[in-house]
Amino acid sequence: MKTIPFWTDDYPRPDGLVAGDLPKQTEVLVIGGGITGLTAARCLAQTGIEVAVADSQAIGDGASSMNGGMAIYGLKAEAEAVIDRFGEELGRELWEASLVAIDRVEELVDEEAIACDFSRPGSAEFGFTGRDDRLLAAYAGWTTSELGFPIEYVPRERLGEVVGSERFSMALTDQVSAGVHPAKYTFGLAGAAARAGVTLVEHAEVTGVEKWGGRFSAATSRGETEAARVLVTTNGYTGTLFPDIRRGVVPIGSYSIVTEPLPTALAEELLPGNRMAWTARRFLNYFRRTPDDRILIGGRRNLRTDLDPSDSARELRSRLLEFFPQLAPFEISHVWGGKLGVTFDLLPHIGRHHDVWYALGYGGHGVALGTYLGTDVAMLMTGRLDRSPFADIPHPTRWYYRTKPWFLPFAALAYRTLDRFGR
Repeated sequence: MKTIPFWTDDYPRPDGLVAGDLPKQTEVLVIGGGITGLTAARCLAQTGIEVAVADSQAIGDGASSMNGGMAIYGLKAEAEAVIDRFGEELGRELWEASLVAIDRVEELVDEEAIACDFSRPGSAEFGFTGRDDRLLAAYAGWTTSELGFPIEYVPRERLGEVVGSERFSMALTDQVSAGVHPAKYTFGLAGAAARAGVTLVEHAEVTGVEKWGGRFSAATSRGETEAARVLVTTNGYTGTLFPDIRRGVVPIGSYSIVTEPLPTALAEELLPGNRMAWTARRFLNYFRRTPDDRILIGGRRNLRTDLDPSDSARELRSRLLEFFPQLAPFEISHVWGGKLGVTFDLLPHIGRHHDVWYALGYGGHGVALGTYLGTDVAMLMTGRLDRSPFADIPHPTRWYYRTKPWFLPFAALAYRTLDRFGR
């Protein structure tokens, strides 16, 4: 079993993707070379702006290339709660943005001819108990009647149409959600940014940023550069360099395993139609078929970012066999983990602190929302967009969170307890 991400092992960095040296000066410095940063950089460069992307690692080494590759509808926060909080107009706009975000991924893939196994098979959310059935059925009815977004309630007697498992009691399905090969998508974005004129700078950890006379001076592990504007897109990898931004996003660990390739007939039996899937729990599991008919399952048993890979593999394999005992004869080929970024209101945010722009906080929805916010923040910076719903909402922090998220073990205990009792 390899302890490296399956996606980048399956599709290593293309030979033609070449990084450059840190320029002495640039118009915009983007810190973070994942989906958000690369999308924003491409969008900025297409207007003729000089852009450099600096990443502390290699392009594609963060969560953007190792996630589940799922571009699904909705936000981490429930739509009804968002509307209750922000009102009908803004709340619905935030919801609609989650759907437009999937369209933006598809449009970008088409425009740049990114061969990333993009498809829109829809998705399925699975419940376990009678309480899940009641709550999810009510949610499906509400989204259909109030949001005009059809979600189908699939009862137990029809579950074979959606999943080859006896573990679940029902499912909700949609026809909008999409899947990608995340490494191919991320490297494709990097190539598109480079073609637009963006300078990609790897292994350039930004260690200091100061503003003098209307320009920023940034110190990195590969030298210094000056920029008129700075954009931070580091999400779950945001460090303490920008404390005001860091206080608004909490890094959470997420872990995945993938099986060896399965016979196509078995893969189709387990997940007919190749839907993206997840469970209705706080500590949810997400799972899908890969393009070569493996089964990938991910999730977390607590919120730490430093779990032992072998422990994660055992835990996830146990959960995989709970759902799909048919997979007992098949080996696990890869286990890996990464960091996602979660905000206190479970919503993504665009903002500015001391004239430094940022976009982050996807809560596990970063494939689509990172693409959406990357585009929006670039257009806001250039004046091509007057507003974005993700810049119009307040970005909450907590007085007790400064540098380290010491409270995560307590939150994890509460989530496990609620999940155990189906609450």
